[in-house]
Amino acid sequence: MAENNGNTYSLWHEFKKGLWQDIPPFRLVLGTCPTLAVTNSVKNGIAMGLATLFVLLGSNIIISAVRKYVAPQVRIAAYVVIIALLVTVADMFLAAKFPPISKALGPYVPLIVVNCIILGRAEAFAQKNPIIPSIMDALGIGLGFTMSLATMGSIRELLGFGSILQFKVLGSWFEPWIVMILPAGAFLVFGSLIALVNYISSRKAEGA
Repeated sequence: MAENNGNTYSLWHEFKKGLWQDIPPFRLVLGTCPTLAVTNSVKNGIAMGLATLFVLLGSNIIISAVRKYVAPQVRIAAYVVIIALLVTVADMFLAAKFPPISKALGPYVPLIVVNCIILGRAEAFAQKNPIIPSIMDALGIGLGFTMSLATMGSIRELLGFGSILQFKVLGSWFEPWIVMILPAGAFLVFGSLIALVNYISSRKAEGA
């Protein structure tokens, strides 16, 4: 029973670390290109996050399953091929089922192939661990990334358009901050959120 509890705790730890401790954009500072580029709306942020989650989950499962059969000399090349296959599936699915979102995301879905989060988790975790822990790692990191993009998208869309998910939140009195839907707004929100996360982390460390 104690062993089962230990396994459960370990799996829960692998999952929850991606939601705060290792949240990619704000703690690991990974995946910043799509974080800055597509978060001018909540919808785009969530779509990009879910596409990344799909690729991360699929690559972690496959790489963990074949890790003992891939020679070290070709490890990275093999991982890139696996990731590229999954990215192609995600890109074609969005183009077929959600053309407006696919068009809005532009080249950033294909660029998931070179997203440091995906290859980083493959190299740091999936190639060293069994499938189940790799799934939990991918779910935690992927959901943390999706929540990060959704948070940035919410702030930028609210201040830039006065709405969230295209529902008007702020009345006619509100004058939209155009800067928030421009690249400068992305950097302002990103920097502010990193500062906030670091502040909360330092306060928690002091409390501990």
